[in-house]
Amino acid sequence: MALFLTDEWFAQVEEFGNEAGELNLPPALASMVINLKVADGSETIEASFANGLLHRVLNDQATTTLLLDRATLESTITNFDMNEIMGAFMSGKIRVEGDMSQLMALQTARPSTEQKELFKRIKSITTTA
Repeated sequence: MALFLTDEWFAQVEEFGNEAGELNLPPALASMVINLKVADGSETIEASFANGLLHRVLNDQATTTLLLDRATLESTITNFDMNEIMGAFMSGKIRVEGDMSQLMALQTARPSTEQKELFKRIKSITTTA
């Protein structure tokens, strides 16, 4: 088990992503590159979402950055409930800098079977604080 958003966790996610190979992502997810700045106490964890995976570094290609806290990201990823995500956005728990059009495309994008399987595998090794 790896603690969510630690270097160990990101290494496992990268390994699983490499093992999974082609994720057959829908176009909206395949082209999505978003940076994340996650408040975790006095620390800010910088990451990005690209190629259907979370990565430990910011991505220079991203035109959108999400600002949120660790608990909100954990809940969002664990439940992947669009209503919860929209509620977090509307209540200010998720703030957006830059181009919001990529986020609008998420409303209709559905993960592929391969991405769902990868997500289940990642979730099985993830512990939260």
